[in-house]
Amino acid sequence: MEPFLEGKTIFITGATGFLAKILIEKILRIQPNVRKLFLLIRASDAKSVRKRFNDEVMQTELFSVLREKIGANNLNSLIEEKVFPVAGDISFEDFGIENSDMKNKMFKEIDIIINSAATTRFDERYDIAMDINVLGALNVLKFAKRCENVKIIVHVSTAYVCGEGEGVIPEKSFTLGETLNKNSKLDIDVEREVIDEKLKVLEAQSLTTKEVTIAMRDLGIQRANLHGWPNTYSFTKAMGEMLLGHYKEELKLVIIRPTIITSTYKEPFPGWIEGVKTVDSFILAYGKGVMNFCFGDPNTKLDMIPGDMVVNSILASIIAHVKNNEYYYSEELIYHISSSKINPLKTSNILLFLYNYFTKNPWMNKDGNIIKVGKPTLFSSMDSFRKYISTYYWPLLKIVELANLLLWHRFDKIHKDLKRKIDMAIRLSELYKPYLLFHGSFDDANTKRLRMTMKEHKMDDVLNFDPSCINWEDYFMKTHLPGAVNHIF
Repeated sequence: MEPFLEGKTIFITGATGFLAKILIEKILRIQPNVRKLFLLIRASDAKSVRKRFNDEVMQTELFSVLREKIGANNLNSLIEEKVFPVAGDISFEDFGIENSDMKNKMFKEIDIIINSAATTRFDERYDIAMDINVLGALNVLKFAKRCENVKIIVHVSTAYVCGEGEGVIPEKSFTLGETLNKNSKLDIDVEREVIDEKLKVLEAQSLTTKEVTIAMRDLGIQRANLHGWPNTYSFTKAMGEMLLGHYKEELKLVIIRPTIITSTYKEPFPGWIEGVKTVDSFILAYGKGVMNFCFGDPNTKLDMIPGDMVVNSILASIIAHVKNNEYYYSEELIYHISSSKINPLKTSNILLFLYNYFTKNPWMNKDGNIIKVGKPTLFSSMDSFRKYISTYYWPLLKIVELANLLLWHRFDKIHKDLKRKIDMAIRLSELYKPYLLFHGSFDDANTKRLRMTMKEHKMDDVLNFDPSCINWEDYFMKTHLPGAVNHIF
C-alpha cells in the first residue's frame, strides 16, 4: 500500500454503515501499519460504543477473510492497538463527545477525515435528514477545522444530487442556495425554520409518533420537490455538499459521488451486502412472489457500482490529493463513481437476470413449497402501471374484502397478502420513479484521471474501481443475487 497511510490517523464517521465497514476492513487488511482509526458510532458511552462496534462491525462475515489471514488473536490485538470507537452523534457539534481526553487526542492526531455518515432513506423524516445529511456534514467540517494536522476531508455523497438529470451529468459542485428548478431560492436556515414550525404545529395536535413521522416525511418530499429534487435524500445530500463547499476555506475537500451501491465485486469476497439497498427492494418482492410487475423504462440505464469499488475510490482520492503532507494535485475535487458511461446496464437486463436466477434458484415459502416466478412485466408509464393495478388488482381486492366480511374473516391472510402486494407495488414505483425513468449518464472525466494516477503508482490492482471490467450478467447471477439472498433475505 502507498507508504503515506503508514503512521496516519484516520477518522471515519458512520462507522457501522455498509461502506464504512468495507473501508475499515480494507485499511486493516492492506495497511495494518496505519497509526489509528477513530470511528464515530452513535452510542451513549464507552462501554456501549465498544459493544456496538464488536456486534455490528467485527462480528460480521465481512471480517472473516482478515481473521483467517492473520488469525483471530492477532486480529483482536490489531483492533485493540489501532481501532478506537468513539461514542457520539454527527448531528451535534463536536459530535457530543463527552470524553475530553479522547476529543483532545483526536484534535491533535487526526490526519484524514472520511465522512460516510448519512441517512439514505429516500423519504426520511425531514428533521432527521436535515440533522444528519446537512448539519452533520457541517459539524464534520467544524470539527476538522479544530484538528491541528488534518490534510483532507473525503465526503461521501451521491451522484443523484443532480436530481432527475438528462444527458451527461458533469462532476460539478453546487453553490450555496442553488436550486435545480431555478424558480425558487434555497435558504438552509429557512428550511430549518420550516422544520421547527412544523414540529410545533404537530406537537400542538397531540398526534401519535407514527402520525408525526408520516407528516415529517411528507414535509421532506414537499420541500425537495419545491426546489427541484425528487426526494428528501438527494435534496439533503445536495445541501450538505453546499455547506461543505461554501465554508471549507483552506481545507482540502474531496467529494465522492457514487451511484446505486451494490454488493462487493471482489473484496474481501464477492457478494457481501447488508441492508436492503435500492434495487434489492424489488428483488425481495419478486423472489418471494409478492410482486412480478413494476414501473420503469426498459432502456433506462440503471447506474450501479459495487461497494468495494466505492471504497477503493475513497482511498485512491486520499492518495492522489495528499502526498508527503503536500497536496499532490488539487484541480478535481468531485468524483462520480459510476458505470453508466463506460459499462451501461439497462432495466430490461436486470429483469431478465432476475427471472433467470429465481427460475433456477427458487425460494420456498413458509409451508416448504417452491415459489414459482413469472417473467416480470414492465410498464413504461405511470398511467399504464396504475391502469393495470386498477383493472386486475383493485376489483379482486374488493371481492376478497367482501368475502372476508361475509365469512367471518376466513380470508384474512389472502386479503392482507393482496393488499400488501398492491401497496408495495405503488410505494416502490413512486419512491424509485426518478431512477426508473432516469435518462442521464454521469461524466467521469475526473474519475478517469484518478484511475490513471493509480495506474502510474501501480496501485490499480489494489484499488480497482474500474467498472468496465464487470460482466453484469455474471455479477448478478453469480455474485449480487446469491449475496443478496444469503446476507439480506
